[in-house]
Amino acid sequence: MSYFKQQSELLAAERAADEAAFSGLTAGTGAAQRRALGLSWYPIAIRNTEPARGDYLSVEVERTTHKELSHQIRFGSSVALFSNHDSADRVNGTVTYIGGDRMKVTLLTEELPDWASGGKLGIDLLFDAYSYDEMRNALKAAERTDSHLVRVLTGKASPVFVPASYSNNNLNSSQEAAVRNILGAQDLVIVHGPPGTGKTTTLVAAINALIECGEPQLLVVAPSNTAVDLLSKKLSDTGLNVLRIGNPVRVTEQLQKLTLDSRMANHDQVKEVKKLKKMAAEFKNMAHKYKRSFGKAEREQRKALFDEAHRIMRDVAKIEEFVSDDVISKAQVITATLVGADHYTIKKLTFSTVIMDEAGQALEPAAWIPILKAQRIVLAGDHLQLPPTVKSRQSGLTTTLLEKTAALHPEAVTLLAEQYRMNTAIMGFSSLKFYHNQLIAHPMVASRLWKADDKPFTFIDTAGAAYEEQAEGTSIANPDEAAFIVRHIMAMNYTGVSIAVIAPYKEQVNILKDLLLGASVEVNTVDGFQGQERDVIYISLTRSNNNGVIGFLSDYRRMNVAMTRAKLKLVLVGDSATLAQTSFYAELIAYAESLGGYETVWEY
Repeated sequence: MSYFKQQSELLAAERAADEAAFSGLTAGTGAAQRRALGLSWYPIAIRNTEPARGDYLSVEVERTTHKELSHQIRFGSSVALFSNHDSADRVNGTVTYIGGDRMKVTLLTEELPDWASGGKLGIDLLFDAYSYDEMRNALKAAERTDSHLVRVLTGKASPVFVPASYSNNNLNSSQEAAVRNILGAQDLVIVHGPPGTGKTTTLVAAINALIECGEPQLLVVAPSNTAVDLLSKKLSDTGLNVLRIGNPVRVTEQLQKLTLDSRMANHDQVKEVKKLKKMAAEFKNMAHKYKRSFGKAEREQRKALFDEAHRIMRDVAKIEEFVSDDVISKAQVITATLVGADHYTIKKLTFSTVIMDEAGQALEPAAWIPILKAQRIVLAGDHLQLPPTVKSRQSGLTTTLLEKTAALHPEAVTLLAEQYRMNTAIMGFSSLKFYHNQLIAHPMVASRLWKADDKPFTFIDTAGAAYEEQAEGTSIANPDEAAFIVRHIMAMNYTGVSIAVIAPYKEQVNILKDLLLGASVEVNTVDGFQGQERDVIYISLTRSNNNGVIGFLSDYRRMNVAMTRAKLKLVLVGDSATLAQTSFYAELIAYAESLGGYETVWEY
C-alpha cells in the first residue's frame, strides 16, 4: 500500500471514531444538555443580518444567558441555527467570527426562515466534517505530487543544505545554529525544542532573517489557535506585517488588528461595499413583502427584486476579493492553523518557505495541508512531549511527521540544547532519559532554588502505607495519596511561589481540586499543563496495586511533559512497589536518591 493510501486509511478510521464519539455525546440530548456540554449556545438573540458571499446570509447572534459557560465552538466550526419549537427547524452554516458572547455565522440560506421569529433560538456545534475533508483532500493531492520535498518527507530522497552565515547576540549558540540551518536548508529542516529552550524566540529570529534575505512572504502555521496567536503576536512585536487568517482565541485588540476582517474593514474600498450590501438587503426586504398568496405580476416583481439583489452581491464579491487580495499581497507573514492554511482567501497561494510550530502535536494528514504549499518546510517542536490527541484505537496517527522525519533524516535536526526554565536537578532526569544528556541549564536558572538548601527533585514513597488506588468509572483515583499531597503542600508554607499539582487521571484531578478548593494551587492533567510552567510542581502518580500495573504512566512522553513544568522544585509522590517494576520509574527513583531527594511518607 502506498504511503498516502495508508495515511488515508488511518484518517478514515479516526474520522469514524470521532464521529461515533460525537453522536454518542449528542444523541437524544436537549438544548440545555448540549449547552452544558459546551456544544451549544442557547438561548440566543439575532442582532444583525446582512447578505454574504455566494447569496448566503450572515447573521450576528448574541447569547443572552449562561454566558459564564465555556464552549467548543471556534472560528470555522460547522454549526446549525435551531429553534426549540420544532426539531426540524434547523439551518446549517459556518462560524466566521467569534468573540466574547457574539458570533457571526454564514448560513446556507438566502433569507431567515419564518420560524426564526418565534420560539427560542440557539446555535448547535455540528460534527467537524470540514477538517476531515480538507485532510483527505491534502493526502490525495500529496499522492499525485512527486516534488522533491514530498520525496524527502517520505524517505525517498535526502535533504539538501547549503552553508549559510548568521549571528545574533540575543541568541545562544544552538539557537544561532538552528537559524543558520533554516537559512541554508533547501527542503527540510527540523528544530527540536525541548521544554524551556526558547523555540519560539528562535523561530521569530529565523523568520526575520528569512525576510531580510529577500523572501517576499512566509506562511507560519501551528495545530492550535493558541500557538498561532502566540507566534502572530511575537512576530508583530518585531515590526513585521503579520496577517492572521482566522479568528484569535485570545480576543486582544492587538491580535484582532492582525486579522483579515480587521484589515479589510480599514481598506478605503470598504465604504462602497457597505453601501452596496445595504442596497442588496433593501431589495431583499422589498421582495420578502410578497410572501404568501400573490399573482403572476407580484411573482415577477419579487423575482426582479431578488435578481437585482444578487447582481449587487456579485459586485460586492468582486470588490471584497480585490480588497482581500490587496491586503494579503502586502503581508510579509501569513499565520494560520494547519486546516486554516487552506482557507478560501489563501487557497491558491504557494510559498518558498512554510514554518510549522508545535509539529509534535500535528496530526500528519493535517500537516500535509500547508506542506503542499511549500518548496521547503521548517518543522519545529518536540516529538518527545505529548503526541496529538487521537480518538481511534488502532490509529498510527500518534506517530507524527516530525517524529518520522527526525528518525529518517537526523542530519536535518538541530537540537536547542540550552534551557531557561528549570534548575539543573529538575532538568537532569529528563535530559538523561529523553535528550541524550545534551541539555544544559542557563546559568541564570541552573542553581535557582525555592529556598536555600532545598531538595529541588524529591520522590516521596508511599509503599507500605496502604494508599490503594481505586477504579472510578473509566478513571483511577487514590484518595489517600491526594490527601497526603494536600497535607504536604500546607506543611511546606510556600510563600511567593506559584504551585500546581499534576495527576495523570481525571478522577484524581477531581479529588485534588475538591481538597484544594480555595487554595491558590492549580490542579490539572498532564495535557492541561502542556506548554505551561510553575515554580513548584507536585505530581500525583496515583497507581498503587499488587500487580505492577501502571496504565497511563507507561506513556513516558507524558511524564516528560509533567516533570519539565517546574522551575524551582519538583515533588513526585507514588508507590515504589508498584512503579519500580518498570525500569523507567526504577531509574527515576534512583535519580532522586542520588540527589538526596528520596523520602517516604513515614517521615511525615
